[in-house]
Amino acid sequence: MAQGVKRTQRDYSLSFKLAVVDQIEKGEMTYGQAQERYGIQGRSTVLVWLRKHGRQDWSQGASIRDERSCAMSVPKTLTPEQRIKELEQQLELMSQKAQFFETVVDVLKN
Repeated sequence: MAQGVKRTQRDYSLSFKLAVVDQIEKGEMTYGQAQERYGIQGRSTVLVWLRKHGRQDWSQGASIRDERSCAMSVPKTLTPEQRIKELEQQLELMSQKAQFFETVVDVLKN
């Protein structure tokens, strides 16, 4: 590195990265708040850590706001008729899956 040139990139230890990822996944802070709090440079640095070291799906299509809104949404109260219809649909799907797997087993036996 040439003398007088300041290096702006910082190296962070793996334990630090994992600690930040853990705090974000626990919901203690957002990744933007983590960047501000710890002075982390780069707009996507923490997001890269989340994708690499996180236990949740942090792919580009996934959004923390979507996950939170799904987790915090009030469960729908169904009428008994709606619940019966829902259960009948689930039963039909399970029956189709069972029949499919029975067919697979029969094919594998032969």
